[in-house]
Amino acid sequence: MAVDYLSDEQVRRYGAFVADPTPEELEQFFFLDEQGLVEARKKRRKHNRLGWSVQWGTVRMLGTFLEDPIEVPWAVVDYVAEQLGIDDPSCIKQYAERGETQYEHTGEIRKLLKFREFAEAEEEIVRFVASRVATTRDSRRELFDRAVLHLIEKRVQLPGITTLARLVRDVQLSTLEEINAAVVAPTPVHTRRELIGTLEVPGGKRVSTLEWMRTPVVQLTGKGMVAALDRTSCVLGLGTGAVDLSEVAPVKLAELASYGLHAKAPKIKNLKGERRVATLVATARQLERSSVDDALLLFDLLMSTKLLSGAARASNKEKLDLPEAEDGGVPHGGGVGGRPRGAARG
Repeated sequence: MAVDYLSDEQVRRYGAFVADPTPEELEQFFFLDEQGLVEARKKRRKHNRLGWSVQWGTVRMLGTFLEDPIEVPWAVVDYVAEQLGIDDPSCIKQYAERGETQYEHTGEIRKLLKFREFAEAEEEIVRFVASRVATTRDSRRELFDRAVLHLIEKRVQLPGITTLARLVRDVQLSTLEEINAAVVAPTPVHTRRELIGTLEVPGGKRVSTLEWMRTPVVQLTGKGMVAALDRTSCVLGLGTGAVDLSEVAPVKLAELASYGLHAKAPKIKNLKGERRVATLVATARQLERSSVDDALLLFDLLMSTKLLSGAARASNKEKLDLPEAEDGGVPHGGGVGGRPRGAARG
């Protein structure tokens, strides 16, 4: 089902009150402005004035009207009743007796607040979700919540939860396919073949080429340095850094690379459509940077711990080999200026 990816909490709170609104929420959504007060006071009966006002605030907060308009927290009823000067808020129970009146009121409120039907704004919400998919790392659940907030902010009445959940899912999938295509299209065919080849285990080796490329060399030896340079050379030789991916947001390339850097080669191999090559391109580009950094770090450590420490030991040995000093540090057999003791000045 389209809503399967939503949490129970998301389903429970969609278009419904799950707790009393905070004081800030009451003021933001249920404080009747001048226009709201004027319209509410046009109703002859108290329960109709109260019911109309509660519906007015409900759609502003939830983005939809409730099937039973009086199924709201009592804090809402009290807050609205006080503004209308109604001493007995319980009179709202009479409002539920005439469904026709409630329906008429929803039409009035929708017109007053300029709320649009979902069908009128569907293309707009598609663009909004697609933009989020293309430029953020929002999960599908996060996309759904953002879509709900966007609809409420733009005063679009929420559709059924299945309708919106399906739209978010479909837009996310189609946009990700477009991103994968945008990564693959400028990548030369021979590069694609070479990238796919990195998923295989070469003869005589224990791991795939991809696994070897994404594993930093840690041996602090000359052989380790050579291995690190070989790794960097192999990654750079793929040439993915020359591929023009300016049309793809960096955050999406990072997302693809993150998967490619951690997933096992067989899983990447089984990716469908263009996602496999797109993942490998992004991964190789990331490895271009990290493999160079790793090689430089290894070189720095090798210099400081092996070569420089060796030079320091040699220097210390030379100092130990110097003649012993006497009389305040003057070498044996010599005086100040290098003259033998007792030698006459010239």
